[in-house]
Amino acid sequence: MKKHDSTVTRKMFDQVILPVYAPAQFIPVKGKDSRIWDQQGKEYIDFSGGIAVTALGHCHPQLVATLKSQSETLWHTSNIFTNEPSLRLARKLIDATFAERVFFANSGCEANEAAFKLARHYTITSHNTYKTKIIAFHNAFHGRTLFTVSVGGKPKYSTGFGPKPADIIHVPFNNLNAVKAVINDQTCAIVLEPIQGEGGITPATPEFLQGVRTLCNNYQALLVMDEVQCGMGRSGKLFTYMHYKVQPDILTTAKALGGGFPISAMLTTAKIAAVMDVNTHGTTHGGNPLACAVAETVLDIINSPEVLNGINKRHKRFMNALNIINAKYQIFIQIRGIGLLLGAELAPHFRGRARELLHIAANKGVILLNAGPNVIRFAPSLLVAFEDIDQGMECFEKAISQFSDTN
Repeated sequence: MKKHDSTVTRKMFDQVILPVYAPAQFIPVKGKDSRIWDQQGKEYIDFSGGIAVTALGHCHPQLVATLKSQSETLWHTSNIFTNEPSLRLARKLIDATFAERVFFANSGCEANEAAFKLARHYTITSHNTYKTKIIAFHNAFHGRTLFTVSVGGKPKYSTGFGPKPADIIHVPFNNLNAVKAVINDQTCAIVLEPIQGEGGITPATPEFLQGVRTLCNNYQALLVMDEVQCGMGRSGKLFTYMHYKVQPDILTTAKALGGGFPISAMLTTAKIAAVMDVNTHGTTHGGNPLACAVAETVLDIINSPEVLNGINKRHKRFMNALNIINAKYQIFIQIRGIGLLLGAELAPHFRGRARELLHIAANKGVILLNAGPNVIRFAPSLLVAFEDIDQGMECFEKAISQFSDTN
């Protein structure tokens, strides 16, 4: 492996980067498939997937080839022009989903910002200027812009920044009666993640999601689904809404869409999109040829029977290993999730210590995530090898053994 730059250290982070993150003490320098290596050459099995981003693993050869090829032809055009990769990608997303129109941006919060603006603009334009209320859910996460963090259901992320966008109300997730109690003719949209990610890997129940769809129909409100984390094959279908037989009006996707290259998309119908005019919304880098070329290759690979059918097999492998570990250590009160987005909730006597367990796991050679202070999150590559699952879970068990001894 190439020798690392000894002038770059973890200490440098504290000296040069805005202190909004608390990264690990080691610095990854190389990745291949489901493994990464740090500056000292230590090898790790990666079950974090860059927070559900590297859905095809690190440095997938087809993505590398696409990036190299596109980088030698056209990088950027701005929104003054269109480009071939963005049009091909949009057509493939439309053909694979409910959608008829696509808007490209660079991150999940930008896609959600566009979705929330579109929802309000549509209902204001199509109904009346008072139809602006957004119903969202406790523990939801939709991004870090002021609008998206206000729609998100975690007050700690939205406090301290002055007045928030108005007319947003939060209710408990998976509680249809709570939605019924607040929805009215002024409701613009209901915004939800089919699987709450940062909120603890909590899937929507079929009854809840179907009930929300009915309420939206009854009150002429839009159903906005945030599939930034749970979309692009993560659940075992291309998008999670496909499990529920419930169609959204607007859907957002990002993270895995680029396989590690920044890109996001907002999908909607032609009727809803028709309220937007030139300059109603926009972005400089969104839909750039580099990102769209890579995303087209990602979509082609993920949206194939071979990959989608393999996700359920890998789900069972993870669940079996987690259940065996839990039977031995009684460390989790629940293991939940769909496909390869899994959450293991710590038992009461371990609550609040998820990040501590992550650090121990990394020392044992496996990289994991948390979803709040009490849930260990798994979001590995959709192509993770079975031997990597087995070896990674062996490392995880060693970490749990050490962790439980410290209780």
